[in-house]
Amino acid sequence: MVLELVALALAIGGAFFAMVAAVGLVRLPDVYTRIHAASKSDTLGALMSVAAVALVIQTETATLKALFLLLFLFLTNPTAAHAIARAAQDQGIEPWTVDDPDGGEDA
Repeated sequence: MVLELVALALAIGGAFFAMVAAVGLVRLPDVYTRIHAASKSDTLGALMSVAAVALVIQTETATLKALFLLLFLFLTNPTAAHAIARAAQDQGIEPWTVDDPDGGEDA
């Protein structure tokens, strides 16, 4: 019973952080803040969701696969976000500031 409640809490937390990432992608003004929302929230949401799956399945091979998936997500999501931010900087995209009258949208 306790294990199911922990798995449920992880699944709900994962869904919450995935939704926070989606809202951040829509609502934030520029590429840098959107990357931050997507990489942090989406990584945490995916980690919590996969951890919930690993708790529910409870077989050795499935749990090991879930742990490898967690490691893969933990390493690749921030790395991809860094690569996107670096590409945006190389393209000359300036970060949004409070003084931007257009809210960070490029013309």
